Amino acid sequence: MRILNAASRRGLDLHYVHAEAAERDHQASLLLDVNQKQVGQLYREWYSIADVINVGSGAAQSAAWSSAHPPTGVTMEESRAAARA
Repeated sequence: MRILNAASRRGLDLHYVHAEAAERDHQASLLLDVNQKQVGQLYREWYSIADVINVGSGAAQSAAWSSAHPPTGVTMEESRAAARA
């Protein structure tokens, strides 16, 4: 829900939403028309959610994002383990 809330708070049209089980976790796929600034905002917000493991995009994903996320010093797996404890 927090992933969808991040998009809806910005008034973005959700052209496509698909959620499904992915082994022990869940996967959500969204189709949004966003500019580069909105991509940055959404990535930061989604990565701040403790249960989010991976965020990716089709055309907008760049080497800058993959090197900057997850934040250095904290892996997403460590964040998930801490959230479950």
